[in-house]
Amino acid sequence: MSTQHGESRLLQEMDLHLFREGNHFQLYNKLGAHLTTIKGEQGALFGVWAPNAEAVSVVGDFNGWSPDTHPLQARQDESGVWEGFIPGLGQGERYKFRVRSRYNGYWADKTDPFAKAIEPGQGRASMIWDLGYAWQDQGWMESRGRANSLTGPWSVYEVHLGSWCRGEENRFLTYRELAPRLAEYVNRLGFTHVEFMPVMEHPFYGSWGYQGVGYFAPTSRFGSPQDFMYLVDVLHQHGIGVILDWVPSHFPGDEIGLVYFDGTHLFEHMDPKKGFHPEWQSYIFNYGRNEVRAFLISSGLFWLDKYHIDGLRVDAVASMLYLDYGKEGGEWIPNKFGGRENLEAIDFIRAFNQAVYTSYPDVQTIAEESTAWPMVTRPVYAGGLGFGMKWNMGWMHDSLEYFSRDPIHRRYHHNKLTFTIWYAFTENFCLPLSHDEVVYGKNSLLGKMPGDRWQQCANLRLLLGYMFASPGKKLLFMGGEFGQTQEWYHEESLHWELLDYPEHQGLSLWQTHLNTLYKEHKAMHSGDFEPWGFSWVDFSDHDQSIISFLRWDEGQKDCVLVVCNCTPVPRLGYRVGVPRGGFWKELLNSDAHAYGGSGHGNFGGVHAVSAPCHGQDHSVELTLPPLGIVFLKPST
Repeated sequence: MSTQHGESRLLQEMDLHLFREGNHFQLYNKLGAHLTTIKGEQGALFGVWAPNAEAVSVVGDFNGWSPDTHPLQARQDESGVWEGFIPGLGQGERYKFRVRSRYNGYWADKTDPFAKAIEPGQGRASMIWDLGYAWQDQGWMESRGRANSLTGPWSVYEVHLGSWCRGEENRFLTYRELAPRLAEYVNRLGFTHVEFMPVMEHPFYGSWGYQGVGYFAPTSRFGSPQDFMYLVDVLHQHGIGVILDWVPSHFPGDEIGLVYFDGTHLFEHMDPKKGFHPEWQSYIFNYGRNEVRAFLISSGLFWLDKYHIDGLRVDAVASMLYLDYGKEGGEWIPNKFGGRENLEAIDFIRAFNQAVYTSYPDVQTIAEESTAWPMVTRPVYAGGLGFGMKWNMGWMHDSLEYFSRDPIHRRYHHNKLTFTIWYAFTENFCLPLSHDEVVYGKNSLLGKMPGDRWQQCANLRLLLGYMFASPGKKLLFMGGEFGQTQEWYHEESLHWELLDYPEHQGLSLWQTHLNTLYKEHKAMHSGDFEPWGFSWVDFSDHDQSIISFLRWDEGQKDCVLVVCNCTPVPRLGYRVGVPRGGFWKELLNSDAHAYGGSGHGNFGGVHAVSAPCHGQDHSVELTLPPLGIVFLKPST
């Protein structure tokens, strides 16, 4: 940031007005530490919000961490903002705010809530940092609206940066080391986007980023802010979108962070029945406080602005929406109408989504919302929450429960395979097989599958095929694409050595071809959120555990037939109704030898005959492979 000669304040009167009413969404340009020149002296201009402080000073290496050397001055406008200029400071200087409350003698050294960089190690001091960077992704940024469109293909690869791949002696790879490797891998397998688990700075690595203190700082474990920009830049240059997990639902109790910031409950509620998560041992933001709302929305927009991010996946939305989330009776306070809905959080979520789509209409927000809250992905003006997409947790639970069962019992649980379609178009759903499903004793995706290793691989190919055939965008956690055998462990790399074995090579190739099919055929993705994009052929063959359906493009000019056989018994001469005659080409077959299958198939395709079946005028006779899925398309 540069400042006009003689200007010694970051926030002007209009900034303060917007801040007070909760409508300043670029606070990262106005609070924190900013390199500048004032009256010919280079240095840093500081600003921090601490309305209940008696004194605030900047401490750091430059003053021996003395609280008496560089005190900040409180503005005389009752805004609660403290500010000051320190000459001689430059890039990389470490600092904290020494905040002494006017209550109870409380004081603490706090990490700057608006820090753009935070040091590695235990101290977590803020670092003065300029975010200048020469971006090379202009082509992507100019055209990304098409790649991020809700009618386009979204095949998202979820990544934990600390454990996707590691270097010698199990060391972390840096952002710059990861960039070419990840871009090449994601491109080769054909995913359209990557989603990073939270990159925001977090003291406890084992929290995976979900207990953060850096709302404007990428973790320094893997490099500098510019190094993270480079990672995003390289992915964009390879045509890959970047989504970030963002956590506005709660924050940890680390003293250096937001908790009890100025000796009062500034960011959190005073009453623990409203301000504390017993389950997560973390604190709940006070969404009714205008300044807190502006802080959080500024954080979300910051990553879209400074880091060219293409989407924000908002974590734990259900915990924000419900006052009783994770609490027993007597541990929560009803809203003013006596209900369990958090009215202030609802207002915040709507304001956040409106701010994002107003400023960045070519990105998406995605809700991790685990309940049946209505209209999560409908516009605010229509009474919705305003998200672009929502994770379909019901689909995930039903699918994993079904595919983890021995096939001999699946006939009794057929509805787990078919039920979710009845609500598939009530929201803009993303189908997630995420990190949450492969930790804490839940086993890896491959390990969940029943049978011997061949059957496990066949079941996993079937599950992935079923996901990519079903309406909704797709998300797969790293390792699932090649059949990681052990559940995810954040302290080590994925087990890439498995790709030396044919069955894992086959799984990887299958995922690659699924991505290609999904992207290349509009019928597979353009109607992901529209009822016209899907129609059943037959969902009632529970005795043989077979389902068949059609995916359509807009106008229903083109279609793809999908048939799943969820038992290890090959079905020969299985008749399926189709909407037109002619030759139906077999696009993909999960049982092909190339994927590690047994080779049961349809020799490239079949001819439809005028024999009515399943309410259609034509039908085809198929060989359905064991524990397999086939995709067929009529020739034009």
